[in-house]
Amino acid sequence: KEDLAIAVFLVAIVMLMFLHSIRNSVIVLVAIPTSLISTFIVIWGFGFTLNLMTLLGLSLVVGILVDDSIVVLENIYHHLEKGEESRIAALRGRNEIGFAALAITAVDVAVFFPLTLVGGIVGNILREFSAVVVASTLMSLFVSFTVTPMLASRFAKLERLTTKTLVGKFAVWFEKRFRDLTEYYIKLLKWAFKNRGKVALMTIAAFVASFALVPLGFIGAEFMTQTDRGEFAVTIELAPGATIEQTNRVSQQIEKIIGGMPEVKRIYANVGASNEGLLGFPSSNTTELSVTLIDRKMRKKSTDDVGNNIKMATQKFPGVKVRVNPIGIFGVANQTPIQLLINGPDYEDVVKTAKQVQNIIKNILGTADVRLSAEDGNPETRIEIDRRKLAGFGLTVAEVGQALKIALTGDDDSRLREGNTDYNIRIVLDQFDRSQTSQLGTISFVNRKGQQIYLKQFANIFRSTGPTKLSRQARSASVTIFAQVQTGKTSGAISQEIDKQLSGFKFPSGVVYSFLGDVKNQRQSFGDLGIALLGAVLFTYLVMVALYDSFVFPFVILFSIPLAMIGALLALALTMKSLSIFTILGVIMLVGLVAKNAILIVDRTNFMRSQGESVTDSLIDAGRMRIRPIFMTTLTMIFGMTPIALSSAPGAEWKSGLAWALIGGLTSSLFLTLLIVPIVYTKVEEYRVRIPALFKRASELVGLRKSSAGEIVIEK
Repeated sequence: KEDLAIAVFLVAIVMLMFLHSIRNSVIVLVAIPTSLISTFIVIWGFGFTLNLMTLLGLSLVVGILVDDSIVVLENIYHHLEKGEESRIAALRGRNEIGFAALAITAVDVAVFFPLTLVGGIVGNILREFSAVVVASTLMSLFVSFTVTPMLASRFAKLERLTTKTLVGKFAVWFEKRFRDLTEYYIKLLKWAFKNRGKVALMTIAAFVASFALVPLGFIGAEFMTQTDRGEFAVTIELAPGATIEQTNRVSQQIEKIIGGMPEVKRIYANVGASNEGLLGFPSSNTTELSVTLIDRKMRKKSTDDVGNNIKMATQKFPGVKVRVNPIGIFGVANQTPIQLLINGPDYEDVVKTAKQVQNIIKNILGTADVRLSAEDGNPETRIEIDRRKLAGFGLTVAEVGQALKIALTGDDDSRLREGNTDYNIRIVLDQFDRSQTSQLGTISFVNRKGQQIYLKQFANIFRSTGPTKLSRQARSASVTIFAQVQTGKTSGAISQEIDKQLSGFKFPSGVVYSFLGDVKNQRQSFGDLGIALLGAVLFTYLVMVALYDSFVFPFVILFSIPLAMIGALLALALTMKSLSIFTILGVIMLVGLVAKNAILIVDRTNFMRSQGESVTDSLIDAGRMRIRPIFMTTLTMIFGMTPIALSSAPGAEWKSGLAWALIGGLTSSLFLTLLIVPIVYTKVEEYRVRIPALFKRASELVGLRKSSAGEIVIEK
């Protein structure tokens, strides 16, 4: 909510800088509350709530909401400067620029349609975000076509700049600097027309260099950016077989150590249960501590730093394993970033392979706390049944298993109902010591003949050790390897290194490995979002083809998209952000946002050409006339997203990557589009004229040859 308020304030400042009038700025800013309030109706209609994604959408869209109104008001202001009456200027200005505003909004909406086709967890996350952005953007178009011209016709007026006031002096200085910038841009544009090859080569080099930042390791990859929410879960694990009393005693000592840290606010302990991630398995040798830290502004250390301090402070407890898992954006303890599933037909082969792979992962730089889901050394009582003797006594394995279940864990299938309350009735053997193997042998069974048979008569009972947990995946034995990722590394980079290391590893027959958790989600979501990105580009092109009734000019506009990628990737590298589902979402949004600038240039160029101007003169006029609204719309979007990029609130990390990708892409697009799009326009126009001429020339040559052949025939 604070980000939203700050974004509105910054957008207002940008408006005031360019319009030099509080009155004209208010006319544009009216689009923000009008569109946002209307969006709440859509949120209510779809049954959404004000949550992380809807508020993020509302915050990011603030700078976008004024785009259409800026373009319309800027054109109305241009007509007012010609001396036209305010109502006529409002009508002509709106009609003249209306098509460009429609194209801008249609492109914005088109890029979000492929996101609705994304399934899985990513689709669920982005669905509400997309709906909010689309609804508010469509409403801003309606406002720019109705409210903005209406207010401009009654309240807009030309502001005469004066140096008598401080604000006036700043306005005069700003206008002078902007005119100088415009003239410098026109000179640069004329130079670019004469040096199209050099400009193209420099742009291609910048594009390739920006994408090279990913394989070179300057930009990592992960499913979701880890956030500092000031909460984490501490799992304390004693040796297998430890009693709950022993676990509680050690846990209390560790609680005192953690509670003595100045950053810790409160601790909640759950002794005898483990809740790693979303799944929990009761165990007498484990404790789960939920730790909450004081506010981020009141502590110098991050959540990761506090977690590392806890690990170091608890190393003095022999045989005790301590793991720290941060709380994710969904409010639950994150599972370990790296989860590798080893499965196969033979359990012994799976365990042996898992231990070998575990050692390989331990040696990979950036991994920590590498462990198996099934550790050895767990004390257990084994019962080996002689099936021949069992059949001779007239018993089945199912009957024996059911009897052992009741004897060892009890049976709570029965219920007692008193009033509105149900109670479980647990039936257990009385005066039965489950820790003595001799007692287990006295468990009796009654066969169909009514004979009483004891377990020791057909089974061998002995104490042993074994794995802590037996798991099966797709009807095969399986073991999962868990690993943490150290600060400064990403799960994407670690998983790629694991793939590289295991590419030469010889697995036993039938034993395979696959990633689970974040890595699996990351690879699946990146693939889905990659398809959505291509779909966004395709839908953008098709929308512009329908609007312009041409396949050529939309193709020119598409060249603005790669220019945004340069800035987006460079911004991620400079701010040390990684590629995640949210930063890729920012790249998809850029497809629609950066096309706006190209649309404004192409639309004005086509208009001037319809007036009889040459291609070059039309492009220069478009650059001179559209540089102001392009700067205004782009800067409002950049400043509108700045609070999110710079936010230090709990959990802000996952949003800042999205904002930085947008800011970087918009910045590079702001400057490069003004040069590259006109150059591409001239080149495409040359081919558009040259290719039909070549076909015409070719057809004339073919006709001439046919004519010559005919003459030869006549002479014969």
